[in-house]
Parts: sequence; structure tokens; C-alpha cells
Amino acid sequence: MGADELRLRQVEPAFVTIAPLRLLLLAVAGWVQREQAAAIEYLKEENRVLREQLGNRPLRLTDAQRRRLAAKGVVLGRSLLAQVATLVTPDTILRWHRRLIAAKWTHQGKRTGRPGLMKAIRELIVGMAETNPSWGYCRIQGELKKLGHSVARSTIAKTLKQHGVPPSPERPTTWGSFLRAHADAIAATDFFSAEVWTMRGLVTHYVLFVIDHATRAVEIAGITTNPDGRFMAQVARNLTDPIDGFLRTKRHLILDRDTKFTEQFRRILEDAGVAPVTTALQAPNMNAIAERFVGSIKRECLDRLVLLGEGHLRRAVDEYIQHYNAERPHQGIGNEPITGPPTIGNGDVNVTERLGGLLRHYERAA
Repeated sequence: MGADELRLRQVEPAFVTIAPLRLLLLAVAGWVQREQAAAIEYLKEENRVLREQLGNRPLRLTDAQRRRLAAKGVVLGRSLLAQVATLVTPDTILRWHRRLIAAKWTHQGKRTGRPGLMKAIRELIVGMAETNPSWGYCRIQGELKKLGHSVARSTIAKTLKQHGVPPSPERPTTWGSFLRAHADAIAATDFFSAEVWTMRGLVTHYVLFVIDHATRAVEIAGITTNPDGRFMAQVARNLTDPIDGFLRTKRHLILDRDTKFTEQFRRILEDAGVAPVTTALQAPNMNAIAERFVGSIKRECLDRLVLLGEGHLRRAVDEYIQHYNAERPHQGIGNEPITGPPTIGNGDVNVTERLGGLLRHYERAA
């Protein structure tokens, strides 16, 4: 066997290995290219449909939208832009890009005329108008004067007009303002379920709770596997007890259309001066504060446990309620605990644990 023949036999295995790899890479590259081409064709067609919906009406783009299109379009170049651009012409996109470059290098000289209103004062004017729908221009002017800002009435009117805020007679009361004004008299209730392992296997337990809209404080009204009429009637009596009932100072209780809230349950509430407010069908946002609590207790506690018996469930729920009412900060009340802002010391950071460290609370020692 000659040396040339030996070298040929040594090369053959490498060729056999490389050739299928190249074919695989070419196949993958071709597939990716076809997928991208199909996606581009779909987006082009979708843009054409949107333009047909607009008809002859001109397309109004904001400066931010123009900047985004210019930044993306200049990378493609004129020829490719001509194939994919459907909202505006390639020349328009390139013209926007040239303006961006010119604006970057153009020297900004001193402004002439009256200085613009400070951003902080503008935000203050808009915030006052939006959160106080009955305040007119003069009322806002007076509040600004108390804060040390001398602003003309016409300037306030112009600022609100620029931000799309109508004058006082046309400014409606927002739902947020309305609910905050009545929060002290409103509570909400709802059920959530938990699956518990027992001697009979996996058993569904129903937990009924009530939550105060003003403070976000929560009380567990009852835990049962059978929320029948007798159970619900006793819960209603406990909640409306004139001495220590959770609803003794409330006038409205938000609840959904669950059949567990029986007529007797509602009648006991009404006799105690608490009006049940039923939410609309499939409208969980009408009871959003209660829904938020359900998400919190499940996400932070129950979904992380395998519940072994009703006693285990009750202990877990009780520990979470103590954590929720006394230790956990709440976004709805300024990211503070329900008990109010804690006294911050300057000592070491102490950690309080519940449920074996599943729930933690941090505070500084005095």
C-alpha cells in the first residue's frame, strides 16, 4: 500500500463526518430563512389590511413613533425598505433619520422669551386637578400659593389643556376617588378553596374571609368542607355582632353571585344595617381588593405547602393572617404595614420567621 493511498483512506472518514453536518446546517439555515420570509410577508399583509381600514384618513404618528421607525428602518437600507415598508415610504423614513442626526449635532442656543413652567409644578397642577375634580383654576392657584409657587390662572388653564384635563365642571369624579372617600364604610368578602390531604384522600376546604377596604385588614370568617345555609347564617351573625363583629362599623359588603351567599345570609346582614353589594357576572375587578388577597395568600403561602389535615390548613391560614395584618407591607396603603409605619431603630436587622421560614418579617432593633 502506497503513502498516497494511506492518506486518502485517512481523509475519507473526516469527509463522511463533515458532509452530513454541512447538509444539516444548510437545511436549518434554509428553514430559518423561509420562516423569516413568511413572517415578513404576514406582517406586510397585516399592515396593508390596517391601511385599508383607515381608508383615506391620514396616519398621525407621534415623534416617538417616528424615531422608532427611523432607527429600525435605516439599518435595512432603501432597497429593502421599499419591499417591507407599508405605513410610510422609504424616503420618509430616511428623512426622519436625517432629522434625528441633525438634531443630535445642532447647537441648542439660549431660549428667548419667557421661561417654561418647571416640570415639577406642571405635574403638581395636573395631579391636583385629577385628584380634586371640583377644583377650578383659582382653587388650584391658591393651593400652589400655599406651597410657595406663584402661577397665573391662565398658565394653569393652559397647562391643563396641554395635558388633556378638562375644566372643573366637565371633570368627572373618578372611581378611585369615590371608593377612597367611602372606604371606611366598605368591606368585601369572598371564598377561596384549598385542597387538603385527609384519611379520606384529597378533600376540598372552603375558606371565607372579609377584608376592610380602608385598612386592608383581613379576618377569616370560617373554614369548612360544607358551606351550607346553617354555616353561612352563623358567619353572618358573627360578622355583625355589635360588640366585636368585623362588620359592626361597615355599611356595605361587596360579594359576588356565588350561591353560597344565601338569602338568609343577606337578610341577617341587612337587619344589622349592612347592605350587600352584588358584583356583576364574570366581573372580578368589581371585587378587586378581595381578589388581590386571594392571590397573595395562595402565591405566598398555600401554593407552597402540602396541607396534611384541616388542622394544618387552619394553622397555615392563621399564621399568614397574623403576618398579613401586622408585618407585611401593602401597596394599597402606601407600601406600609396595616398597623402603621414601624419605629425604625439603628440596631441590627432582626428576622422573624413563620411557617418554618416560608414567611419572613425584617425589622431593626431599637
